[in-house]
Amino acid sequence: MSTKVLGIDLGTTNSVVAIIEDGQPRIIPVGGERLLPSVVGLDSNGSLLVGRHAYNQWGIAPERTVRSIKRLMGSGKRAEMAGTSYTPQEISAFILRRIREAAAAYLGEDVQRAVITVPAYFNEPQRQATIEAGEIAGLQVERILNEPTAAALAYGYGRDNGSEPLRVLVYDLGGGTFDVSIIELDGEIVDVIATAGNNHLGGDDFDQRLADLLADEFERDHKIDLRQNHQAWARLWRAAEEAKIELSSLPYATINLEYIVADKKGRPLHIQREIERQEFEGLISDLLDGTLDAIDQALTDAKLGADDLDRVLLVGGSTRIPAVWSLVTEHLDQEPHAEIDPDAAVALGAAVQAGIVAGEKIDAILVDVTPFSLGLETATISRGRLKDDHFVPLIRRNSAVPVQKSEMFNTIFPGQHAIHVKVYQGENSIASENVLLGDFMFDELKPNRGDGLTEVTVNFQLDINGILNVTVIDRAGRKQISEQMKASRQRLSPEDIAQSQAKLALTYAGAEDEDEDEVVVDPGVHALLERAAKILAAPGVDAELAADISEVVIAIREAVQDGDDEAVEERCDELIDLLFEAEE
Repeated sequence: MSTKVLGIDLGTTNSVVAIIEDGQPRIIPVGGERLLPSVVGLDSNGSLLVGRHAYNQWGIAPERTVRSIKRLMGSGKRAEMAGTSYTPQEISAFILRRIREAAAAYLGEDVQRAVITVPAYFNEPQRQATIEAGEIAGLQVERILNEPTAAALAYGYGRDNGSEPLRVLVYDLGGGTFDVSIIELDGEIVDVIATAGNNHLGGDDFDQRLADLLADEFERDHKIDLRQNHQAWARLWRAAEEAKIELSSLPYATINLEYIVADKKGRPLHIQREIERQEFEGLISDLLDGTLDAIDQALTDAKLGADDLDRVLLVGGSTRIPAVWSLVTEHLDQEPHAEIDPDAAVALGAAVQAGIVAGEKIDAILVDVTPFSLGLETATISRGRLKDDHFVPLIRRNSAVPVQKSEMFNTIFPGQHAIHVKVYQGENSIASENVLLGDFMFDELKPNRGDGLTEVTVNFQLDINGILNVTVIDRAGRKQISEQMKASRQRLSPEDIAQSQAKLALTYAGAEDEDEDEVVVDPGVHALLERAAKILAAPGVDAELAADISEVVIAIREAVQDGDDEAVEERCDELIDLLFEAEE
């Protein structure tokens, strides 16, 4: 049996698996994707579906699909799927088994030991149910780890903190659950000293608010309630989820659903609706405000004030919503850390704990970030007077690179036909006190609002080399202009942050076992596999193409192990074609 230990974040919406390789925690892709949807289903032939395929089926066959099973763990309730009753442990075991299979394919060896994370508020029955799910999946659960503790470990806290204890508040807002935990780290001792939250609050609830808004508008216009038609409702819900994700980096998103249902005469009805970020954040403002109450409750229980906190960490995919960052910053009067991918932080921390269990050496983790905020000079009119020289950041300091953010702005005066775009780097609210990176004119504007003003979208795209591309587009899409600028960046020490960029690497079966015959890989094949690993690690790679590449890589490795040179050559030719497609 392998000595490796997996770190698994078994999430409500998505699950993630990571492992220590070369001293670093790395995400293991499942089906070519870093996030595995926590959805299980049976297709029309009774074949098992786990992850993306099950998620896609949910909209058309809910009776054969189960999602958000984590909310039922330890409850004694059961889930129905294709007429058969399953315990939450059994559904979770399907997910864990898929993870185990993906890890075996990635590593070239079966891994049967794991550290699995749970919310800090999980009670004993819920924790026991998680252990049982692992056992059903054939995993030996070495430890159940609290998610906030895992997040702290991902950032490197709990290791070499110095002589003084470190107090960290972890704000974890995921797809289905929310909790605030205050943990104290003293050397290798990590204690959760207070926790509060809501195990039925998360991104799913935000999706529902937006979907309900659209359903209410549709019912008002057409006298049809889409919530009574499961397929239509599922399509609307999914479109709402996609819009929510877009609004984390864009100022507005468009929902376009053709033929959502037919009217009484059989004529197709459609939904086309633009949602602005401000409108969406208004829909969920009461839910976000409620999370601040949980912060206060946790601080009260820990008998601490906000100024007693050494760090604030944002964890969970829903913390990408810009309003979350602003609310937490204002409420605690300190900027939270969100440098690690919020979807991956818990799994990476679980991998750190798994590495400790396995006795592996774990190196300090570094991450490239932008050390200063990047933004624009703006102006407003107050009491008839123009107030300019105000700095509005789009990309905040300590953002992991690469990163992209967009905001919407408008002209000041009706009929204004040009704007002067001035890009700054710094933290001062007075724009001119920061470093001017560059400026350019955006002219020939035409009003696109009823009040004679022109709305424009400004997009900042910062790459890994610190090159900032600024694009300005008028709201009607009639004109756009792009300029490239150089922004400074730095590599933070592990004392400040510790993060893995989830780089994917390929390992070979038997490479670490000196007692077995070593499999010799041809240098040309090795170079090709390394090239594939770099492609898979790159952000934005097409999911289907990544899955095809992963499948061929596995086939090549198996052929090498079998000594089948002809199959190796044939599969390498296939991989070359896929890599050329990915690199176009």
